Amino acid sequence: MTDSQASYTVLFSAGESSGDQHAAHMFAEMQQLCPGIKGLGMGGVKMRQAGIDIRVDSSGIGVIGLVEILKHYGEIRRALAALKRIVVDEKPDLLVCVDYKEFNLKLARFAKRRGVKVLFYVSPQVWAWRPGRVKTYGKAIDMMAVIFPFETRYYEAENVPVRYVGHPSVDKVLPQLGRDEALALFNLDPAQPVVGLLPGSRGNEIKRMLPVMLAAAEKLAAARPQLQFVLPQADSIADAELAAHLAQAQVAVRVVKGRPYDAIQCCDAVMTTSGTASLEIALLQVPMVIVYRLAAFSYWLGKRLVKIPFIGLPNIIAGKGIVRELIQEQLTADNLAAEIRRLLDDSQYRGSCIGGLGEVKRQLGQGGGSRNMAELALEMLRGG
Repeated sequence: MTDSQASYTVLFSAGESSGDQHAAHMFAEMQQLCPGIKGLGMGGVKMRQAGIDIRVDSSGIGVIGLVEILKHYGEIRRALAALKRIVVDEKPDLLVCVDYKEFNLKLARFAKRRGVKVLFYVSPQVWAWRPGRVKTYGKAIDMMAVIFPFETRYYEAENVPVRYVGHPSVDKVLPQLGRDEALALFNLDPAQPVVGLLPGSRGNEIKRMLPVMLAAAEKLAAARPQLQFVLPQADSIADAELAAHLAQAQVAVRVVKGRPYDAIQCCDAVMTTSGTASLEIALLQVPMVIVYRLAAFSYWLGKRLVKIPFIGLPNIIAGKGIVRELIQEQLTADNLAAEIRRLLDDSQYRGSCIGGLGEVKRQLGQGGGSRNMAELALEMLRGG
């Protein structure tokens, strides 16, 4: 049977917005290579649009931090149980676990015990903390697909099958319009600076980060009324989650749906929650400040576990602080506004930031990550 005639069934498990996007792009490539393939599982809007049969909606369980996870424990447990039932009842040919580490580790163990091949996409950050997890994951999977080239050595050292596939963001972070066209579409004045607000793709991030971003925007606008503010809304965030915060703000913020990269390229500076978004902004070469805030206990625990000095992906990849990070108590409206002012007004500082982002982009290479993942999955399906 050729791949064009094959009817493989692939179970996808993606618990967060970035994973939802990665899985969607991967499945689109798989469909091109093997039109008869069937996808089902847990994910969000992007996976559904790609043709994956979403059995579990992940929009309510993409949380970070021990305290946050405990609050959503019942929902997370029900999602895991539902996916386990699919493994047993529908016997998929392959399980693709996309990020969402601890949840997917449990699912991977379960599936492998029942004879389902497991492909894990996006390695846990073993280079940052708990390197012993390499062995743990090695026992639960058949292949680890990593998105940074330096990650392969950790798995090779423990004889765990690993493949560097490239970072999926390199292919998908492509504006659809030119900058002038985008400014016109969003009714932004090209003669005045634009500041972006990216408060995150999870509900708890919106609650923690958006109020301080809006407070910083108010301080900036008070001194410079000509400033324009734009907020690219993540697909995983409902309108109502933003509306309550924006209604109370004393500054006008233009919300953009469905065109995040067109919106970001319009910006002269961006305040962004840490995560995949910071890497996407780096690929677009827009100066930024990275922010994050967790529940106090989650942060205390993380400080004792994480062994690297940065949380922002651009800084981690660069191996140095090319972008300012405002974490926990450092995240105040005054500090955030001051950093945006510096990025807008200090040409030397701004130029240094853009130069560092250029090096990050170079290190991420030429792309092809989603196609590489599709080919790897089909290789495993064919018995490779």
